[in-house]
Amino acid sequence: MAAAAKHLTPVTLELGGKNPCYVDDNCDPQTVANRVAFFRYFNAGQTCVAPDYVLCSPKMQERLLPALQSAITRFYGEDPRSSPDLGRIINEKHFQRLQGLLGCGRVAIGGQSDESDRYIAPTVLVDVQETEPVMQEEIFGPILPIVNVRSLDEAIDFIKRREKPLALYAFSNSNQVVEQVLARTSSGGFCGNDGFMHMTLPSLPFGGVGASGMGSYHGKFSFDTFSHHRACLLRRPGLEKICSIRYPPYSPRNLRLLLLAMETRSCSCTLL
Repeated sequence: MAAAAKHLTPVTLELGGKNPCYVDDNCDPQTVANRVAFFRYFNAGQTCVAPDYVLCSPKMQERLLPALQSAITRFYGEDPRSSPDLGRIINEKHFQRLQGLLGCGRVAIGGQSDESDRYIAPTVLVDVQETEPVMQEEIFGPILPIVNVRSLDEAIDFIKRREKPLALYAFSNSNQVVEQVLARTSSGGFCGNDGFMHMTLPSLPFGGVGASGMGSYHGKFSFDTFSHHRACLLRRPGLEKICSIRYPPYSPRNLRLLLLAMETRSCSCTLL
């Protein structure tokens, strides 16, 4: 963006961020666990739109943990390290960073790691505090913190206290709950009752807002991003008598006609 600014070149900037995932008490924990585990541990969690943390009540956490364990075992087997479907951390620097985050909260699922293989097991952390390092940066790895909230309002307040995320997720059997999260928050994209499937649709724009970026692309939105929407008006050379009321000096009558002609209209024509 800084390089583009030197040449006054416009940009679409897609950044990351901590993508919240609210899980309502009114939902099936296994369905939620299947979808959250798939999207959190896809590519070992190294996607910018992965659910970065879960917000739920202590009651839902109790139901969600065994469901997450079941989903992880079903996806990656009893020994995830030997699964051909679980990736590795991209480099040593990020492995060390992620290993440091394993010390936050309490490990409820996983937590194993092997530096020689850059392997980190699919992990779920509980008893996580908002001030801990795992809640201060984008995780970008196979670690999922769960933060307890007492209500939907508290969850929304938690989300709004932080920078606007690239993606936001809400799970509930109640359409009203999902729509409340959508209406009362701001994010680059939103998906109700699923993970980052919204970014796979070329009919939807993909991009951030605020700290998570600006502009959007995908499908025709990419064409629009790299296009200049040029304003163009072509007039006939005649009708100068009508146009003459634009010119000074301005009488009260001419001024009234000018104001009338300049009023916003539903049609695409211009009188002057």
